[in-house]
Amino acid sequence: MFVGAHERQLDPKGRIALPASFRPKFEPKCYLALGRDKCVDVLTTETFLAVANDVMEKVRRGEMDRKEQRALSSNMVEVSVDAQGRINVDEKLRQYAGLELNSRVIVSGSFDRVEIWDPERHQRISDSGTQELAGTE
Repeated sequence: MFVGAHERQLDPKGRIALPASFRPKFEPKCYLALGRDKCVDVLTTETFLAVANDVMEKVRRGEMDRKEQRALSSNMVEVSVDAQGRINVDEKLRQYAGLELNSRVIVSGSFDRVEIWDPERHQRISDSGTQELAGTE
């Protein structure tokens, strides 16, 4: 399980260092994918396989359109974790999530996956979720 939020720097080559507590689950490789709400999902091999199987089943049952399946699968990338615990975030994924080279990003746990966020978008989404949890009076 992945929890907590960590501020990181996306370097000029598009690499980001995963938090030390997250690294063991991702070594030696992981998968990057388009995430909901315009973030980048970082998936373990186990979670990647579960997501892929779930998507294929949803398409078979008519619960998901093939266009969405194609968008997900064609934009997923297998990446290696280097000796410093860094991964390279593909340019298409950076563009999707609004991540700029040499800028701050948020690496956030989301239980079964890790998400990489533009800090401002992460704050808006987090604030919105917090309001929903708090309910209305």
